[in-house]
Amino acid sequence: RFMKGYDLILSFNWGAMDGVMAHRLFRRLKGLPPLIHHEDGFNADEAQARDPLRNRYRQIALSRARALVVPSNELAHIAQKEWYQKPEKVHQIPNGIDVRAYAGRRPVSAIPGLTEDGRVIVGTLAGLRPVKNLRRMVRAIGPLKDKVRLVIVGEGEEREAILTEAKALGIDDVVMPGFLSSPQEYVGAFDIFALSSDSEQFPISLVEAMAAGLPVVSTDVGDVSAMVAQSNRAYVVAPEAITDFRAALGKLAADPTLREKIGEANRKRALQCFDETVMFQLYARLYGRAIGDEAALA
Repeated sequence: RFMKGYDLILSFNWGAMDGVMAHRLFRRLKGLPPLIHHEDGFNADEAQARDPLRNRYRQIALSRARALVVPSNELAHIAQKEWYQKPEKVHQIPNGIDVRAYAGRRPVSAIPGLTEDGRVIVGTLAGLRPVKNLRRMVRAIGPLKDKVRLVIVGEGEEREAILTEAKALGIDDVVMPGFLSSPQEYVGAFDIFALSSDSEQFPISLVEAMAAGLPVVSTDVGDVSAMVAQSNRAYVVAPEAITDFRAALGKLAADPTLREKIGEANRKRALQCFDETVMFQLYARLYGRAIGDEAALA
């Protein structure tokens, strides 16, 4: 009954799948508007492999959806091979941002609690959840603590566990200001962006870091390796390779010229591939076709 009052229904991720199933069952009986489902990643329980029962439920529920939108190559593959969605139904639309808003350096004062002390600033933006594996990042930075300063922007249940890990390694100055809005105002205060997740698909924080002209050290998850510039791909390492992660951080921390070169390559790639104007056009076209008026949202 709730769905009947709209021209188009948009659903997002596993948490909405019961609604997608209800739409699939009652679409014709209730004369419901078309539904487009969106998937952008998984929590820790499906980070490495999807639950077979959930996969079957997704397959049935999505069978009458107008389209399925995903941001990454990996998710497009999963949608077709595990959820048995037809290729023409799966639309890969990369996440986009206002890339130009991130241009240029930002003062360290933009991040509460951060002060300049001569060390290289390694920063990340992440929900403090197990799947982000921020303790891995702390362990990688431990031996580099005299050269780099770690900043973790985000909030979540892993906060105390991260601080405990840092303390055990003799790191007593991790800056954790909690959630901060308007990342374009502070991401440019980092010297290096780091991502230590066990699972990602198309992380928007990575796009933000690239837009700010930062080099990236990351675990090789989701589409990360394909997203960054060619010159940055050597610093994308296997998730379990903490020694390689540390070595990548150390190499970039020791060479400001290399950081600048790779950061500029990332900025140019973000401008070419991940600006929000392209994303808006693709969504407007897809949603417009769904309601029978391709120009409605142009």
